Amino acid sequence: MSPSSMTFGQAISTARKSLGLSQKMLAGLVMKEEGGGSISPQYLNDIEHDRRSPSSGHLIRQFSSIVNLPEDYLFALAGRLPDDLRLNATDPEKVVKAFADLRRALKQ
Repeated sequence: MSPSSMTFGQAISTARKSLGLSQKMLAGLVMKEEGGGSISPQYLNDIEHDRRSPSSGHLIRQFSSIVNLPEDYLFALAGRLPDDLRLNATDPEKVVKAFADLRRALKQ
């Protein structure tokens, strides 16, 4: 699979397998934001098969830390902006310019 066609779920699955972790093991390491506790193996399976997306930036950061993939890369694959960027996206012209710069950089 080419990196250009990688989805969030595929990236997590590939990284998990390269670390020798089962879905059950990884799910047990990823903690929910509210009320603690870990995510279920079924939820992880749904994410890895692109049937569900991570429900929060908190989960994306957890995955990043555990499977050693850059946080910003996972946010991009999930189609989300990190909270710190979203909260600072108040000037429409600045946001449009930033996305134009990003598109240009990724096409190179």
